[in-house]
Parts: sequence; structure tokens; C-alpha cells
Amino acid sequence: MTVSKRDALLDTAERLFYTEGFHATGIDRLVNEAGVARMTLYHHFPAKEELVAAVLARRHRRYLAVLRAALDEGPGNSVARLVDAHCAWLAERSAHGCMLVKAMGEYEHHDPAVHINALACKREVIGVIREAAARDGAGDPERLAGQVYLILEGATQALPVTGAERIRADARALLGAMHGREAP
Repeated sequence: MTVSKRDALLDTAERLFYTEGFHATGIDRLVNEAGVARMTLYHHFPAKEELVAAVLARRHRRYLAVLRAALDEGPGNSVARLVDAHCAWLAERSAHGCMLVKAMGEYEHHDPAVHINALACKREVIGVIREAAARDGAGDPERLAGQVYLILEGATQALPVTGAERIRADARALLGAMHGREAP
């Protein structure tokens, strides 16, 4: 299957932004590794910040699809399935932390729009967790969503130190402790 030039740019930008940083990734390197002309880049993304926004939006859509698929598996244990789905995402795609958090850090003072959009994505994740908590019959879905969000963010930061299997087990143990029982 042939990858479009736009997708080649997005794929390459996502990889480089994630591993090297947003500001550290230069346009020359990006177009060279994507195998496209500079004008092709500017045709699709007139400014680097537009490319950053497109990369973050696409990655966030993929992440949300993983969470939504976990919710769609059936009734009961929705929050636990979200934790598992998040940990699987980390193991497969996020060994170096959260790309949105990286963007928030790099763009907070340089381009507030990127920072604000990344923050909106994080709030959307909290909304999905809240939905899962409500499905599970939580007495206070808002509060549980905040607590589970902290577990997920902590798992994201701990991954490079403890590894994927450990973070999943620890995240599930914390979730179980919140409900006064052993981890499911």
C-alpha cells in the first residue's frame, strides 16, 4: 500500500517529534526523512505549528479509539478495561512518555494554541474515564475519573522506569485499593 505524502509527513513528524522533541526537529530533517520536497510540506502544512497540531490530533484520535474500543467490550469493569487499554497503548506506542504533555511543555510559552489544544485532549480523556465510571455505577463518576486519570498519568511517567507489565499490575492494584479489594 502506498503512503500519501501527507501521511508520510505525519508519520515522520510524529516519530521525530516524539523522540527528538518538537523544537529540536528541523524542517530539513523532516522533509529528508519523509522523502518529500519542502514545498510539499508547506502545501499541506503552511506552518510548523499546523503540522504539530495535525500530528497531535491524529495521535489523540488513535488513542481515543483504543479507549473507546475498551469501553465497547461490554458492561461492567469499564474503568479497569480503560486502565488495561491505556497500559497496552503505553507498551506499544508511548515508551518515552506522553506526546501531549511534551507538547504542552514545549509550547506553553511559544504557541499557547498548541498548549491549549493538548490540554483539551487531556480533558477529553477525563471525559471518557468519567463515562466509564458512570457505566460502572460509581457513586461519584467525576471524582473517580480524576483519580483514575492520576493513575493513568502516573503510569505514563513510570513506564520507562518500571516497564509495561509492572505499571499495568500496579495501576490495577491501585484501582482495586480504591474500591477496597484486590486488583481485578
